[in-house]
Amino acid sequence: MQKAIYDYHLIEDGDRLLVGLSGGKDSLCLLHLLAMRQRIHKPQFTVEALHIRMENIKYESDLSYLEDFCEGRGVKFHVVTTSFDAHTDHRKSPCFLCSWNRRKQLFQMAQQLGCNKIALGHHADDIIHTAMMNLYFQGSFSTMPVMLKMRKMPLTIIRPLCLQSEADLKAYARQHDFRKQEKRCPYETDSHRADMAVLFKQIEQMSAEARYSVWRALEREHKLVEI
Repeated sequence: MQKAIYDYHLIEDGDRLLVGLSGGKDSLCLLHLLAMRQRIHKPQFTVEALHIRMENIKYESDLSYLEDFCEGRGVKFHVVTTSFDAHTDHRKSPCFLCSWNRRKQLFQMAQQLGCNKIALGHHADDIIHTAMMNLYFQGSFSTMPVMLKMRKMPLTIIRPLCLQSEADLKAYARQHDFRKQEKRCPYETDSHRADMAVLFKQIEQMSAEARYSVWRALEREHKLVEI
């Protein structure tokens, strides 16, 4: 994470970060690491966390656990409840609508709290799988950027775990006894993302350097930072 922060200039002095805390291993690891990192003098920044409840999705994270997790690390914890209507636009999947509404709440809450950056827990595998999905299904070579400055609002999205593999995050979460979510989203199998993960494992068996090759291609084409 330190390397990502400095290589991509993700955090600067005076930044106020709002972490999107879903309760999964990735967001827990991100919050844990940022909470430790903010104790270091340079750069100086603050961290707050936001959990978004989607009231029409039949699963929930343990809010008391998340609140204790944040308070134990000196991080303010916020909760927002919202919902979406999957029948309003049949062209959009429930995953898209849920994600869009969560992102909307993150943007609104960040500005209300005076935060200038939103930190998300996406890791290297997420970024690579997204590039594959966009290539195969959208016909474009692009991905979720490591840093994205919003054009219509004074916010920047950062992904400090961008250089971390999912396997290492799983191991880190186990080592620190982060509580695993038992309930899973009923729509998560509707996405092609799981298929991309399986496909990419097969590619890595053919080429051990595959993830680094994809990453270099994304960097060379300036797809990782949008300012």
